[in-house]
Amino acid sequence: MSRGTFFQSVSKYFDRAASHTKLKPGMLKQVKACNSIYRMRFPVREDNGEIKVVEAFRAEHSHHRLPTKGGIRFSKHVSLDETIALAALMTYKCAIVGVPFGGAKGGVRIDPLRISSGFRERVIRRYTAELLRKNFIGPDIDVPAPDYGTGEREMGLIADTYKNLRMNEPYPYACVTGKPLSMQGIPGRTQATGLGVFYGIRVCMEQAEDMRALGLKPGVAGKRVIVQGLGNVGYHAAHFLQTQGEGVITGIIEREGALYAEDGLDVGSVFKHRRETGSLEGYAGAAFSADSRAALEWDCDVLIPAALENQITAENAARIKARIIAEAANGPVDHEAETILQQRGVFMIPDIYLNAGGVTVSYFEWLKNKAGVSFDRLLSRHEELAKIQLVETIESLTGKSIPKEVRMQLLHRSNEEDMVIAALDQTMMVAYSQIHDRWRRRALPDLRTAALLLGIERVAESYSHHGIFP
Repeated sequence: MSRGTFFQSVSKYFDRAASHTKLKPGMLKQVKACNSIYRMRFPVREDNGEIKVVEAFRAEHSHHRLPTKGGIRFSKHVSLDETIALAALMTYKCAIVGVPFGGAKGGVRIDPLRISSGFRERVIRRYTAELLRKNFIGPDIDVPAPDYGTGEREMGLIADTYKNLRMNEPYPYACVTGKPLSMQGIPGRTQATGLGVFYGIRVCMEQAEDMRALGLKPGVAGKRVIVQGLGNVGYHAAHFLQTQGEGVITGIIEREGALYAEDGLDVGSVFKHRRETGSLEGYAGAAFSADSRAALEWDCDVLIPAALENQITAENAARIKARIIAEAANGPVDHEAETILQQRGVFMIPDIYLNAGGVTVSYFEWLKNKAGVSFDRLLSRHEELAKIQLVETIESLTGKSIPKEVRMQLLHRSNEEDMVIAALDQTMMVAYSQIHDRWRRRALPDLRTAALLLGIERVAESYSHHGIFP
């Protein structure tokens, strides 16, 4: 099996974290091992009638909890090595935020930008059928989700294919998350990963002592932020940092180039321009550079790589000027680069924590599908009645009427999306507190080591309950 750069980085991070635990070598080997790998090739008819053989993968890294969980990536660069590395990260990510899944990942080696809608549908349906044939998908087995190059349409096609091939399944829509709302998806899933990135950065930057060491004031407000990637994750992270955190988005980087504006860019306006023109170039009121790679080195307080892995390497790490690197993508900083950045005092918020918002909300969607009922249907009316009773009690005790506007705010009836977002916020805060506490209390070298150690020990604890390990 190939051991490419990405997998080597993940393995080195694991070994470094594992050196700080007292777990036995056999347990560590099991936690680190990839349990199951499925490599497949299948024919798909193109629009012109020609047959294309498509190569695809699915890796189930850990079976300490079932089902396993992880996205499906469409990319011409997908490899088995990358798929295994991403599945491993999913294992630790789920454990860190307390989501009871094992880690998995899927990949299909096609260029999502150069295929027709019809070919895309035929590929995803055949891929689903292949996974079913080898028992690599199911509500209690392995539950895919969107990733680079895929979205809710592909997840809807997976659900439809699964439902028709497993007609007696009691809750077929729980076989995949990230589905459209019309197919029992959950509101808030689209922005979940990017919103989780914002929550993670916000709670990190509220730590006054950590920010003081970087020469920064606590809080997101007024901080200069550069975002690499204007896809689903990067766009929503930038949007919420700007609108809720009052951060200043000074740079946006995409494959065709980058924009810079010292006074800040309007994220929504930039997104609209690129959607209409296909490029960042030509956006009024900002400087454009065709060198995307060099734009990572622009001066800022927070750099958010939200694209693909290995964007910051030993080649460019010494030139990075950001004080904080917030890893919204999986593995955007390789192991050698991290060493250089740490020596220079750059603060790293690790991917295995920061981009866990997607899997957190996916867990809520899976629970909803298994239960067969939305959360707001169970709770919102009860909450509304309790609020009415509280308001009436306050008015009765004070002898005063609450102003109409205030009364409306107090009696606001939470919907499913409100509940999902509040739960995501709480999850990211609790997880960061646990990571930060472990980092400080055990004098660990960095947040990544602390986060990985938390994940490793939780996975090991679950395995110990299987009766195999003492």
